[in-house]
Amino acid sequence: MRNIRTAVKALLGATVVVGGMTMVAPAAHAITIPVACSESALVAAVNLANSTAAADTLALAGGCTYALTSPHGGLTTGLPVITTRIEMLGPAVITRNSLLLFRIAEVAATGNLTLTTSVAITNGSVVGDGGGILNRGAVTLTSSSLTGNLATLNGGGLANADTPRGGAPAATFTRSPVSGNTSLLRGGGIYNGQRGTLTTTGVSGSPMPVNGNTGSEGGGIATVSSTATTMTQTAVSGNQALLTAGGVFRVGGTMTTTNSPISANTPNNCVGSVPAVPNCTG
Repeated sequence: MRNIRTAVKALLGATVVVGGMTMVAPAAHAITIPVACSESALVAAVNLANSTAAADTLALAGGCTYALTSPHGGLTTGLPVITTRIEMLGPAVITRNSLLLFRIAEVAATGNLTLTTSVAITNGSVVGDGGGILNRGAVTLTSSSLTGNLATLNGGGLANADTPRGGAPAATFTRSPVSGNTSLLRGGGIYNGQRGTLTTTGVSGSPMPVNGNTGSEGGGIATVSSTATTMTQTAVSGNQALLTAGGVFRVGGTMTTTNSPISANTPNNCVGSVPAVPNCTG
């Protein structure tokens, strides 16, 4: 891998091996990297993509479960921290298979992670924010999912990190269920923190579900001092809060909800939010 990185940084074309496949990777251009079905192949592919300035696509092995047995992005993150523009193309599952506690992915302020075509992030578990994904840059999920992740602080599925200054994180979900995640503080499913931007979108007749998540405040979604939260065709239901706002918890920021029912959450839907969550009662 060191030789790969050296060649890329020298702006020379490199013949590399990723996941058992030999390919020519011009350093100055975006590449598609086929990723064999193994932890080591996925880690190597992320490291290779991070080493180039161009946007790269990781073509995950169809139907593969990438089981992470140890962290590769510091002590708390399974994959190497995403520092450039990377798309992961499924269908595939990326999960934690370890007694060690770590989230699945972290996106740095310079990073941009896109999950497309049924990439499932599951079973992350971290002491901190973002059990599935901690985002400081940009994250886009399209027809993908966050399920069964846990954070001891905010954002069981995904946390847009609190960002007092500099570039602010942005997360975009399109037809991407967020379910069965847990945080011990705010945003069991999703936490949109200080200056963050969150956009969720489903389709008419088939809203994007945010369901079965648990947090202390905002079982489904918590948005606190964020820049903007926009929910369109998003159904927030069946979530639970240990304190208040089982559905959506809001403190400040701007919020727009369009055709987005917030219902059947426990102990209530949006109580405690200041200002109130638009189009939410109970």
